[in-house]
Amino acid sequence: MTDAGGEGTWIDPSGMAFWGLPLADRAGAFARLRAEEYPRFYPEPVVPFGDKGPGFYALVRHADVVEASRHPEVFCSRKGATNIVDLPPDFNEYFGSMINMDDPRHARLRRIVSRAFSPRLIAKFEDDVRRVAAAIVDDLLAAGPCDFVPNVAARLPLKIICDMMGIPGHQYEMVLANSNIILSGSDPEFLGHDLDEAVVQILGAGQALAGLVTGLAADRAQAPADDLVSALVTANIDGERLTSAELASFFILLVVAGNETTRTALSHALMLFTEFPDQRELLLADVENRIEGAVEELVRYASPVLFMRRTLTRDYTMNGQAYHQGDKVVLYYYSANRDETVFTDPGRFDITRSPNPHVGFGAAGPHFCLGAHLARRELTVMLRELLTRVPDITAGEPDRLLSSFVNGIKRLPCQFAG
Repeated sequence: MTDAGGEGTWIDPSGMAFWGLPLADRAGAFARLRAEEYPRFYPEPVVPFGDKGPGFYALVRHADVVEASRHPEVFCSRKGATNIVDLPPDFNEYFGSMINMDDPRHARLRRIVSRAFSPRLIAKFEDDVRRVAAAIVDDLLAAGPCDFVPNVAARLPLKIICDMMGIPGHQYEMVLANSNIILSGSDPEFLGHDLDEAVVQILGAGQALAGLVTGLAADRAQAPADDLVSALVTANIDGERLTSAELASFFILLVVAGNETTRTALSHALMLFTEFPDQRELLLADVENRIEGAVEELVRYASPVLFMRRTLTRDYTMNGQAYHQGDKVVLYYYSANRDETVFTDPGRFDITRSPNPHVGFGAAGPHFCLGAHLARRELTVMLRELLTRVPDITAGEPDRLLSSFVNGIKRLPCQFAG
């Protein structure tokens, strides 16, 4: 059987074989899938835990991803959004928080959490981002060429998220290490080859993070501070408060998603400005007027989160394809962000691209990324600081994370004259 992965090869985009392919092969595979009349149906992957179901439809076109996102009453998240296979409900909520919920539970949790992000707190975060970004570039210039991921890309979001939550500095490495395990995909560097061992590692990482925030919450309940944990512990919206379990699961979501998305985007940024030096020159010629467009194009091109899953609550026809209650669909943001019917020359990194209706933070709907504003702010400040102060910095060959969920970079050598 011939498939999008190449002549005589049947490769589906949920498997590690697909995400181990060179970038050009992945892009070509998705392009051929988008050219097919209807979404293709695939068997489900084998994972360390969870029940393998009957299969899923791969939604690879922008129009399908957008429509599914706008109709959560049909395309629900409560069956699982971050895994293609079915996991126990408690496991879904423990690691996915409100990502794996539908209204009214999703709306309730998002309302409480959103209210905690007060304008004053957001303003404080923005000041912190500028201060931290400047210090990171200071250290980079002092250290010289190095691995860009731990020294720049991972360092900024880790410190900002930890400072937001009120996590002490000596816990930063623990937070990063456990975040890496939770989002490791099937990368053998982070998870053991034994399936039972992998389950234990993932659950242990979640428990370590949950234990950290539970302890902080107990302290803040007695002595509130100027941080997000205090705001979440004391938040009372129309008589509603977060339970201890809800706080723990939201914390896991925040530190994992908040760290990984910005870290991945920053790593891709250095690679893209190395591959497309004309775009670097264009940005540096007018940073203030072009930085916003550069960030949006970066998120489109990098697509840090590769997919989300939805499950049909009833029979439904979308763009000519009939779906049935219980069907699974996987929204491939990576492919939708390269849809030729929406983006002219989608394989080109173009910081002046306008309009740019990418779905890098998800499409419009109740599950649009809650942290999009913070991620955009971090990317804007860090790119401005880095490229104006180290304009000749370039990337070497990346060591990519083997994952079907996160478009991650584990290591990335960088060079500059200093």
